[in-house]
Amino acid sequence: MRAYLASSIAVTCAAALALPLSVATPAASLPSAALPPPGSVDPAGSPRSSDSRGSADSAGSVDSTHSTRSSDSLGPSLSSGSVEPDVAGSTQSLPLGPLGTADRAVGRTAVQGLTRRDVRPFSLLGVVWDDARAHLHGTVQVRTRAAGGTRWSPWQDVEIHSEEHGADPGTPEATAAALRGATAPLWVGDSDGVEIRVRPKGEREAVPLPAGMRLELVDPGPEPAAAGMPSGTEGSARSEARTPAVEQAAATSVSTRPGTPSGTGVLPALSREATEATLGAAAAKPFIGPRPKIITRKGWGADEKMREKSFVYTKAVKAAFVHHSATGNNYTCRQAPSVLRSIYRYHVKSSGWRDFGYNFAIDKCGNIYEGRAGGVAKPVLGAHTLGFNTNSMGIAVLGTYSSTTPPAAVVTAVAKLTAWKLGLHGVNPKGKVTLTSGGGNRYKKGKKVKFNAIAGHRDGFATACPGARLYGKLGTARTASAKYQGRR
Repeated sequence: MRAYLASSIAVTCAAALALPLSVATPAASLPSAALPPPGSVDPAGSPRSSDSRGSADSAGSVDSTHSTRSSDSLGPSLSSGSVEPDVAGSTQSLPLGPLGTADRAVGRTAVQGLTRRDVRPFSLLGVVWDDARAHLHGTVQVRTRAAGGTRWSPWQDVEIHSEEHGADPGTPEATAAALRGATAPLWVGDSDGVEIRVRPKGEREAVPLPAGMRLELVDPGPEPAAAGMPSGTEGSARSEARTPAVEQAAATSVSTRPGTPSGTGVLPALSREATEATLGAAAAKPFIGPRPKIITRKGWGADEKMREKSFVYTKAVKAAFVHHSATGNNYTCRQAPSVLRSIYRYHVKSSGWRDFGYNFAIDKCGNIYEGRAGGVAKPVLGAHTLGFNTNSMGIAVLGTYSSTTPPAAVVTAVAKLTAWKLGLHGVNPKGKVTLTSGGGNRYKKGKKVKFNAIAGHRDGFATACPGARLYGKLGTARTASAKYQGRR
């Protein structure tokens, strides 16, 4: 899910996450005959392929083993690349090539990318490369064509991030061989044409681009059958009073109990009394907010075969770090489950991460979603804030909030979620907490750092995340969260 670059390209907050264990190996290329020669230009308005989106792909577990992506022929008029079949969605992985004159002095190509071309339908894209320790110093720009249309979008910037998300330095999770370097993913909506250019920083003495760059085009697949679809506006679900035993079971996501039915894919909102009843007398806290409605992983359609099976927990949740996904704001709240499935697939299949790394996500209508598997009421170890993943949780607001003000529903959702989750651990949302750094570009390993209980990603790492406009709303969220807990 690194210091600001001198080029003023801020390190952004895309969900580049962690616990990278079992993933698919790099894709096998399609027959070379289907790939246009490097540097060739596909003429604008070239004949469109009649190839349509295929049927659902066959299932295949990647738990604890490596599987090679199958080659799915795209036909002579489509771009070459590997397409990995799976139950929910698919990924086209296209190698980037030279777009300009080679710099003979250093033996490299100054600009890489792909000329405009037809591809299978996709909705989210990003760029990955072989070495997760290598950094892309430059700019990435894309333009796409809406599926079934003829007009191309303007050039869009893809946010470039480095190591500000991920497991803490020196841990097995952070050094796994499966990891790849990656940009932030960008949501572009249903598209079937793409063009990309990657320019290195500088002109005369540009830093070489990373080796093995590939454009990943993600199709999120069909909507889930579970009744977990979000509402267009933040709903005020009617609280339900149940017995403590039933509520305790409901408070634990299906992801903690593999093979157990999850019902409708939604954990309903609870009253304060029902929320307290879930804790039992021994664990009850003096201040805890009512549990908000949460759309579970089943509700947004997470393919549980894709992630690592096991879970990792930390001792407690002392702080909540707020992020933005940096995927852009061009989505409707009805599309939010598709955005989540796309990010999840990009993290696991393209970037080599273990799972969706944020503990929770919130869309711009204020709907709250379960993120990393392991149980919404449990202290699941995420990989959202490099150096400070232990004893914290990560909340990703879907969108980019550097210059766009987050809707009021977003701030309300952050307040409600933190009032409940921090309340489970007796934490005052308006208080201060101390965490020990695992290492990063702001605080060296072992340093004890005091944070607001509801903090922004930039508080623990030199990054632009969660965007200036969202960061500026955290004070409001802290005050509201404390009130939901019943504090003055």
